[in-house]
Amino acid sequence: MRFLVVMIISCLSLLGCKETPQQVPEKTLPLQVGAANYDAYIPALKGKRVGLVVNQTSEINGQHLVDLLLDRGVKVSKIFAPEHGFRGDHDAGAHVKSTVDAKTGIDVVSIYGSNKKPTPEVLADLDVIIFDIQDVGVRFYTYISSMHYMMEAAAENDKSFIVLDRPNPNIAYVDGPTLDPQFRSFVGMHEIPVLHGMTVAELAQMIKGEGWINNADKLNLTVVPVANYERTMSYELPVKPSPNLPNAQSIQLYPSLCFFEATPITIGRGTDFPFQVVGYSPIKLGEFSFTPRAIEGASMNPKFKEIEVFGQDLRDTDIHGLDLSLFISAYQKLTANNQEFFERAGFMDKLAGTDKLRLAIEAGQTEQQIKQSWQADLSTFKRKRAPYLLYQ
Repeated sequence: MRFLVVMIISCLSLLGCKETPQQVPEKTLPLQVGAANYDAYIPALKGKRVGLVVNQTSEINGQHLVDLLLDRGVKVSKIFAPEHGFRGDHDAGAHVKSTVDAKTGIDVVSIYGSNKKPTPEVLADLDVIIFDIQDVGVRFYTYISSMHYMMEAAAENDKSFIVLDRPNPNIAYVDGPTLDPQFRSFVGMHEIPVLHGMTVAELAQMIKGEGWINNADKLNLTVVPVANYERTMSYELPVKPSPNLPNAQSIQLYPSLCFFEATPITIGRGTDFPFQVVGYSPIKLGEFSFTPRAIEGASMNPKFKEIEVFGQDLRDTDIHGLDLSLFISAYQKLTANNQEFFERAGFMDKLAGTDKLRLAIEAGQTEQQIKQSWQADLSTFKRKRAPYLLYQ
């Protein structure tokens, strides 16, 4: 792996720890995702029975990894479908069914819902499992939870595990509370901050190295890095990673707005700009108005369905990292008007990975005070993750 720049890590402000280079050299080579480095993994698949953990983002130059491997004579025996399904067309939280892929006839096994970890019987006809899914670098985005369970299943059943790495569009930020193990759930499985600043391959190495899965020492793990990638590179995803993260702005705002999911406030599900607005009714959070409706990605009952709400349009804002200002302001406005804010307090604590964030907001602490409280844990985490980083 050729490294183009040596990085220094510094905490720029209490608004988040961002990794910054001393100098940025001229870029001369194109970025290449792990899946495009065919020589690094396809020869090892010869004569093997392969299972794929993939979705709609698993493309290389417009071709899906399933089709690419089949074209090269690889025996793909099973496809494992995470949240949002193999094609990425299921709503958040919607049940993902096991089925058969109509195009290839390959069995598609759901790993979202009640069957998060495949049984030994399901894995019996496999030799190798490949993970190739685009992540967004946020702890509560569940693709990394699915990777965790698949890694554990591979370790327990003596299957090789390969991670084809992809860039993290939020890699510049390490911020937020570190998970308290007593709040572990599918939206937070690892003792990492909300924004961890790692790619999926780096995180896979950490999961194995820290023994966060059963039989971690027995797992035969291979990672294929992104070529010509630097930690300060911006990266706009060629395929939206889930129905409600349609563009770079929504992905940038996602860490800050997802906490609103535990409140009565809408963040735009059921609109053409999800995770790019906030709104409420009858209290106004701003002058921008919109009306959620049942559409693809929010086909059931989005908050305030067919009801006009008022709030803020964030499509042109420069909010990045983990920003709590909107969240605290909304809390203050609703509670001042005798409206319940943390209507799903348990879910809020699972998203945050702790109850300390919710309790601090309820106690009236400022954003600066709250962020200061987790700086020591962030420093500890960055030291712990250092041996697993691929892009220095």
